[in-house]
Amino acid sequence: MSATDWSALGANLAAAAAAALTVLLATFAVAVRRDLHRLVDIAWGLAFAAVAAVTWLLSAGHGDDGRRALVAAATVVWGLRLATHIARRSRGHGEDPRYAALLDKAPGNRTLYALRAVYLGQGALVWLISLPVQAASYSSAPLDALAYGGLAVWAAGLAFEAVGDHQLARFKANPANRGRIMDQGLWAWTRHPNYFGDSLVWWGLYLLACTAWQPALAVLVSPVLMTLLLTVGSGKRLLEKHMAHRPGYAAYAARTSGFFPLPPRRQARPGGKG
Repeated sequence: MSATDWSALGANLAAAAAAALTVLLATFAVAVRRDLHRLVDIAWGLAFAAVAAVTWLLSAGHGDDGRRALVAAATVVWGLRLATHIARRSRGHGEDPRYAALLDKAPGNRTLYALRAVYLGQGALVWLISLPVQAASYSSAPLDALAYGGLAVWAAGLAFEAVGDHQLARFKANPANRGRIMDQGLWAWTRHPNYFGDSLVWWGLYLLACTAWQPALAVLVSPVLMTLLLTVGSGKRLLEKHMAHRPGYAAYAARTSGFFPLPPRRQARPGGKG
């Protein structure tokens, strides 16, 4: 068997697409019934977990068992943690303003437009971004130093994301912080510790798929696309546009790194050099 079983991986691509589509369509049905399309954010992590689980089952006998188990477990843990966090955060809230604004501009039927623009679009992204999970599962290469390095990057990303989310949730739960900008803990080093952690997670999973130059090159689109989505796509850019009018946000943005964690910048004092 070659380092990567390309023929079996090709069949898995269709199964992964079906797994992602099943989760997104089931979520669409529930969201239409409840008239609440923000549920798709919960489905995002669940769809990745479903792809990882299906890939782990189908790749038995085609890839190294240790690598298969590691990449599947890492993806499922990340996906379920993210889905659980978003479900808790959104409990009791109405529609997300992003989806309300999008659907208000829908040409024609709003429901069909939501299906095309939101659910099928996210399903396609899940399939594309999950390519390293699929490729790693079909590699016969045993775990090596690069794989363990990828696991370390994944773990650092998961910790950064989870700690950032926890710090923000605790900050918001304190009534004394109502109307204030979160600038403590990891949020003092980057305006988006959760997004930065998300990016690290997928670069770590990518390293697990780098068993030869061919799969490394073939699936490089995954971490690059995820990082772009988080920085210039629907993540950082839209959130900062929404936050720009908040009192104190401009000063916070001026002293805090936009993505990569860096020590807070010192601000100039009036009449001095800071």
